[in-house]
Amino acid sequence: MGSLGFWQQAAADPEWVTVTDPDGTQHRAGDLLARANQLSHGLRAIGLRPGDGVAALLPNCAAALEVYLAALQAGFYFTPINWHFTAPEIAYIVRDSGAKAFFVHERFAAAGAGAAEQAGLPAAGRISYGRVPGFRPVAEFLAGQPAGRPEGRTAGATMHYTSGTTGRPKGVRRELSGLDPDESAELGTALPQFFGITPGRPNVHLITSPNYHTAVTVFGAGAVHLGHSLVYMDTWDAEQALALVERHQVTSTHMVPTHFKRMLSLPAAARRRYDLSSMRWLLHAAAPCPVGIKRAMLDWWGPCVYEYYAATEGGGTIVTPHEWLARPGTVGRPWPVSEIMIAGEDGEQCQPGTPGTVYMRMSLSEFRYKGDAAKTEASRLRGFFTVGDIGYLDGDGFLFLCDRKADMIISGGANIYPAEIEAEIIMHPLVDDVAVFGVPDDDWGESVRAVVQPAAGAEPGEELAADILASLDGRLARMKWPKTIDFMAELPRDPSGKLLKRRLRAPFWEGRSAAI
Repeated sequence: MGSLGFWQQAAADPEWVTVTDPDGTQHRAGDLLARANQLSHGLRAIGLRPGDGVAALLPNCAAALEVYLAALQAGFYFTPINWHFTAPEIAYIVRDSGAKAFFVHERFAAAGAGAAEQAGLPAAGRISYGRVPGFRPVAEFLAGQPAGRPEGRTAGATMHYTSGTTGRPKGVRRELSGLDPDESAELGTALPQFFGITPGRPNVHLITSPNYHTAVTVFGAGAVHLGHSLVYMDTWDAEQALALVERHQVTSTHMVPTHFKRMLSLPAAARRRYDLSSMRWLLHAAAPCPVGIKRAMLDWWGPCVYEYYAATEGGGTIVTPHEWLARPGTVGRPWPVSEIMIAGEDGEQCQPGTPGTVYMRMSLSEFRYKGDAAKTEASRLRGFFTVGDIGYLDGDGFLFLCDRKADMIISGGANIYPAEIEAEIIMHPLVDDVAVFGVPDDDWGESVRAVVQPAAGAEPGEELAADILASLDGRLARMKWPKTIDFMAELPRDPSGKLLKRRLRAPFWEGRSAAI
């Protein structure tokens, strides 16, 4: 294969099927390249210049990729927006990101049109895929624009917004590199290659989560720049994922532990029905993976399950299947361009085996939270940053995560990590999902409470609660056992599988000072 980077590869091999949409529509590289070039020309024609912003409210499909490719070869900041947000939430990001162009799919017409109005976005910058009131259809926007390579190409960048678990989301912004887009694209393939992912066809990457997530952009775009084809899922379905792996001979994908649990919960006949032998790199992150779930996935899929720990802000760790089997529970050692430090409450570095706040840094350019210098400064310590996780390093430099700092329970002066308890409860055969958190306790400060989503056909109630507690005997110290187990038909999770624990915990802390 020649040079890395989509633009060069598409010019050399225009017949390469780069994208398969959820409805089966295939898009060839030459067509994608022509549309991306037209978009770059069109955005320049309405006044965008390097450093300006482009926002997108687009589902998992080729449209999202072509807007990304257009922005990143013209020096623009590209911000994909969560399509589950309301119009005011979307308007905030459009406005805060400084977007001068906003692409909206007709599926999200109401929220997108409302957001554009609230953000005060000029009509020229409103472009739609399908029919959206007040927006210009993309075909009209592209009409008359040349399909050739734009002059003066310069690398743009993505600017994702943090999840906003406390306060409004913040854009993670880095200074533009000034590099040639093709050179920047090649650098963007470094992270996938840290896992051993190799360039060239016929590799295929399956996208299982919404494209507005940082990891989806990083690994999806990285795959395309490596010359791999993309297959998009519209929504998560466990058996469909298996079917797509077999049908398209998928070689890599990115999942979260919730996806693992859903696949493992399929009937044995369904799990045996599909040939998964093409998979070489099944990556996972975003939430702690219970040891039992990870072992079950390795037993089923073989030694292709790679884990990493990272943040939108940058930096992280990787663990190979064999390294994990030697140290169950680890999320690995730092990437070659990353460092990890564990700091105690006094800000001093912790000794191996001692939990503290996890700090990271990369040897690349530093980020800042757009418009929030105070948050940027508060996250920093001696050149490192933190997103608030707690963990420890072993003597060989492997990182083990305990929990989010905000989720830690302090009961009777002892630190209790909900993730540890959740990892044991989820292994119960009648438990489909679980959340553990602290609630006020007059005697102990906090006590442990669990909310369980029973498996299909399981009867919630005192008998199941007692059976769950009994299963913890000998596996978990009694001080960590939940004092109360509640049941819920379905726990609140976002589309990426992230547990929205705040919704469960907040009612218990109303009127109190504890952080929620």
